[in-house]
This record gives sequence, structure tokens and C-alpha cells, in this order.
Amino acid sequence: MLSFQLTRNQEKPLYEQLYQQIRNEIIAGRLAYGTKLPSKRKLGQFLNLSQTTIELAYQQLVAEGYVESISRKGYFVLAYEELAYVKTSPVIEPRVIKEKPIITYDFHPSKIEGISFPFARWRKYAKDIIDTDHHPLVSLGHPQGDLALREEIATYLYHSRGVVCSPEQIVVGSGVEQLLPLVLFLLGRDVTYGIEDPGYHTTRLLLENHERMIEPIRVDANGLRIDQLQESNVDVMYVTPAHQFPSGSILSVNRRHQLLNWAAMDPTRFIIEDDYDSEFRYSGKSIPSLHNMDSNRVIYMSTFSKSLMPSLRIGYMV
Repeated sequence: MLSFQLTRNQEKPLYEQLYQQIRNEIIAGRLAYGTKLPSKRKLGQFLNLSQTTIELAYQQLVAEGYVESISRKGYFVLAYEELAYVKTSPVIEPRVIKEKPIITYDFHPSKIEGISFPFARWRKYAKDIIDTDHHPLVSLGHPQGDLALREEIATYLYHSRGVVCSPEQIVVGSGVEQLLPLVLFLLGRDVTYGIEDPGYHTTRLLLENHERMIEPIRVDANGLRIDQLQESNVDVMYVTPAHQFPSGSILSVNRRHQLLNWAAMDPTRFIIEDDYDSEFRYSGKSIPSLHNMDSNRVIYMSTFSKSLMPSLRIGYMV
């Protein structure tokens, strides 16, 4: 419902005040093209005005081309470019709608192919859950994430990535961007973090924003350069071993053992394994996770952004 500030003791009539405020909302773009205005009866009851006052305001908007009246349907906002008004302020400029270019192939790493997604099945499952058990949806839930979801993630990780864990070890969040700061808090400030070079730029920004010490470690065709890591002052290494971003290289088995041995040499060392794009392997068996090889030194992170959809914003760590 529209909400306006009308002053009844002004010399300016109420219908004119209402007309001007609706017009300003349309010009500013807050009332978009095609928006249906409230009926005269409902708006009159809401603002405690007579329907005659509402009618006068609406008719003025129609007369000036801001609104059109459709018989038996109501009043609708016209397209901004079609408005017949005299611009009085240099601040307000008409919005120019540019035609979007036709893109045949989009290689942006955050996009997914949506045509094949089983929306009908997804809608059915969502409806079944809401119809049968909607009470958990209105509750705050467990701080680590819904238990049933964590149980399913634990089963999924065991069968798909060989990660052996209990639901109590899993923390669900909106993605790595939310979960990584939790790890930074747990490990404290006196820690030097190794990041892949080149690597995921958001990780560097998160570490910099939390004022953590950073040391880049080079990446080649076989993944992270362990020899450079061993000569560094790094305490915690952030790595994407299954599908290095952005090079796409896979951390070789030999380097995986070297990396785990590096972590085992000092009890304060840890590995943050971002299992980026590990689901997408088009030939051969899936690459074992580092957590599968050594669960004591590895903090495992992943998301469902690619396997389901980015808009769900479901990530998790073990």
C-alpha cells in the first residue's frame, strides 16, 4: 500500500498533494512501469480520504500521462519514456533502457546451465515439505545448520568425496565468504596464511579485510609449488586441489602427500581445502580429497553453488 505524508492544514488541496507525491514516486522510478495503483476505495480507507479526493488525484495523473486508466481493471503506471511531463529539475534524467547484447556462450565462472535443471521435481519436493512439515521454516534453527541437512551432507561427502565425518563436525553457511571468517577467528591473529598465486581473489580480500598476514605461493601445471611452501613462513595453507582456480590444474598425488607431510611437521599448521568444482570430472575417477587422506590437519570447505544453483547460497565446512 502506498504511504504518503499529507498535511491537512495546508492551503494546497489534499488531492493535489497526493497527485504530486505519486508523480514524484513515478519520476524517481520507485513506482515502475505497469505497477497497479491501489483502488480508490482501499487508498481512501488507508489514508482516511474520500474517494472523490483520490479520484481527482488519479484523474490529474491520467491527464498528464503518468498513469493510464483501464476499464474494470484500475489505474496503471505508464512507461517512463512515454510520460508527457515537463522536466523542471536537472537532477532527474529519463532512464534509457539499453538493449542487452545476445550472448551465445557465457564463460563467467559463477554461471550454471539452467535449462536442464529439474525445476518441476524441485517444485514438487519443496511443496511436499511445506505442506507436511512447515513449522521448522519459521524457527531460528541450529546455529550449525539444520540437523537433517547436515546428516545428508555427511552421507553425500562420504560417497562422493570420501570425507568421513559426523553431522556434528559440519557447519552450514551461505558460502566460503561466510565460513572462512569463522576459521580465521578460531585460529587467531598470529597466523600467516598461504594463498595460491594466481588464486581466488575473494580469499585474498577476506584475509586482507580481517588484517591477516598473507604469503602467496606459486602454482604450476601440477598445482601448488610445495617446495616454495616449505621455504615460506606459512602456518595455514588455503588450497583448491581438485580444480585450481583459475588455472584449472589438479594437485598431483605426490604433491598432496608433500603438502600433508608439511602440515604434519608442526602441530600449529593446517590446510584449508576449498573443494572447488570437484563434482565436475568428465573422465576417470574423482580425485580424492585431502580431508580423506588426513582429517586431522585439513579443514574442508565446499558449496552447492554449481551442483544445484548459486541463488541457494549453501556452503559447508568440516
